[in-house]
This record gives sequence, structure tokens and C-alpha cells, in this order.
Amino acid sequence: MDVSFEQLKSMVVFAKIVEQGSFSAAARQLGLSRGVVSYHLKKLEDHIGMPLLNRTTRSISLTDAGQRYFQRCKRISEEAAAANLQIENLREEPEGKLTISAPVNISMHTIVPALNTFKTLYPKIEIDLNLTDDIVNIIQEGVDLAIRGAPLADSGLYAKKLMTMKNILCGSPSYFNQHGIPRTPAELANHEWVVYKKTSKIQTLTKGTRSYNVKMQGSITTNSASARTAFVVGGHGVGRLPIYDALPLIKAGQLTPILEDYALSDITIYGVYPPRAADSKKMRLLLDYLQEHFTQYVM
Repeated sequence: MDVSFEQLKSMVVFAKIVEQGSFSAAARQLGLSRGVVSYHLKKLEDHIGMPLLNRTTRSISLTDAGQRYFQRCKRISEEAAAANLQIENLREEPEGKLTISAPVNISMHTIVPALNTFKTLYPKIEIDLNLTDDIVNIIQEGVDLAIRGAPLADSGLYAKKLMTMKNILCGSPSYFNQHGIPRTPAELANHEWVVYKKTSKIQTLTKGTRSYNVKMQGSITTNSASARTAFVVGGHGVGRLPIYDALPLIKAGQLTPILEDYALSDITIYGVYPPRAADSKKMRLLLDYLQEHFTQYVM
């Protein structure tokens, strides 16, 4: 059976519907209307004479035929993307779009300054930066690179370690003037904390071979790293802050570090990306640049 150019398009659309999990998401990824996506699927099903998807108002799933057909369609889609990537890598000056997802606070301190310089070095690369503290689905959202502060959980994705940075215990001078400066981990139990929801409430401090667990308790809890820092600066308690956040405020006299001879667990920052971006020249340039840029925060 001969395959027309139009059918090849429909096969790619079908692969995207399955990968994205919905017609609407596939339409956004492909830059098409939902109606056009539906048209391609119907035309493909009519051509092969059997349904490829089971559809309800809330979900889609593959039929037995669809499961087998999808693997071939996916391969065609991947081969087309690989062909474009190969041509892209032949260009002396890299170009094209990079969609990046990153947490808000670390981005404003480190990612945005890095991208500012990177864009100057490679003006033909388009940057689409989306700041969110939520963990996005890289495949479904069409993200090329996600900046994450946690080990890789999805084995279908690639990851590159960009940096490891220290955390510091801090409080404002006004807070310590009122409540005193803790000199031992045990004294931290008597202090107010600004609690960050996205980390464990149990903080472990180590010195030599000994470890001390301290439970954070306080009247302010937040899911925003920026808000946490603002509340600590405002004198509402002790906070565990990343060095990129704390150091400028310490130098400005707005924060005072405590228990500096004790170590906290470090933050490891990863660049996470899908297989389709692994061989991209512009992606390799960006990852290498971020890794080099972040050396200034390794302390």
C-alpha cells in the first residue's frame, strides 16, 4: 500500500495525539486547530479501515490496532525530527527556539542573568522562558529544558548536573536582637522558623561524624522560595536559604548567618530534557554555558 504525503502528515498528528494525551495538547504542540487534528485522525482511521483510538469525553486510549500503528508512526515522527536536528547542527551559527521551564526564585537570581548573556552570544536562538514552581510534564508541554532541584525520576528523560550549591541558616539582625543567636543545633528548637513547604520540616546539621536533626516550627509557612526569603529578612524567624539567595543579603547586612561550622544538605540543580533534544547543538551549547555560569555559586 502506497503512502501519500497527506497520510504521512496524519501519521505524525496521530503520534502527537498519543504522546500529548489529548487532541487539544497535540494541536498546541503542532500549531494546528483542534478541528484539523481531529480531521487528520478521522482520515487516517478511514484510510486503514479500523479505529486507532477509544475516545470518551474525558480520555483517550489506544485500540489494539492503534497500539501497533502508534509505534510505527512515532518512529516516523522521531526520524523527521532527527533529520531536522542533523541539518540544524550543520549550521555554523545555531538558531531555533528553546523552550525552558524553571523555578521562579532561582531563575531570577541565576537563570535569567545567564540567559541574558547567552542570548547576546547566540542572537539567533529564540528563548521561551516559563517560570513556575510546579513540576511540568516536559513531553506534554513541549519543553526543551527544565531546571530542577531534584534527582531524575523519569527514566525516559535525560539529565545533566549543572551545579551543587550550599544552604545557609540565616536570620535577620532584628530577629536575633530580640530572640538571641542560637549557638548549638539544640537551641534551634526554641526559635521560630519560616517554613518552606517544598523541603522536609526536619533539618539535619552535621559536624564531623555527628548529625543533629532539628524540626522546623513556625507561624509562617509558604510554598514560595522568594516569599520565604522576604519573611526571614522581615524578622519573622530563622530560614534555610540557598547561598545564591542569602549571600547578597548577608553582604548587605540584612541577614546574619548562624551555625556556620555545621553543614546542611546541598542543593543539586539539574537540566532535564527529552530524548528529542539530546543531540541538539543549541541545547548542548546552553547546558555547557549554564554549567560554566553556575561555577560562581559553588562554594
